[in-house]
Amino acid sequence: MNRRLKATVQGRVQGVGFRAFVVENAQRLGLNGSVRNVYFPRRTVEVVAEGPEDALQQLLLILHEGPSLARVDDVEAHFSTYTGEYASFRFA
Repeated sequence: MNRRLKATVQGRVQGVGFRAFVVENAQRLGLNGSVRNVYFPRRTVEVVAEGPEDALQQLLLILHEGPSLARVDDVEAHFSTYTGEYASFRFA
């Protein structure tokens, strides 16, 4: 079943290639969505992904790891209904 995942990643996640890491892994998993930096109220990375639930779960595990230069302190994740809003996975 297709679902939607919205995740906010906190820690040292900006300026370390985190967004490119997310795009690469989401595309490899066949997911659609976007990733962007958020600056207020704190510096985080926001991920919205849609696709099969098992692939979303894999992406969520990957978000907890991050690329080698990142430090992930916390990941807030919420699943919701698939919308079909995205045709690919991209930078927002």
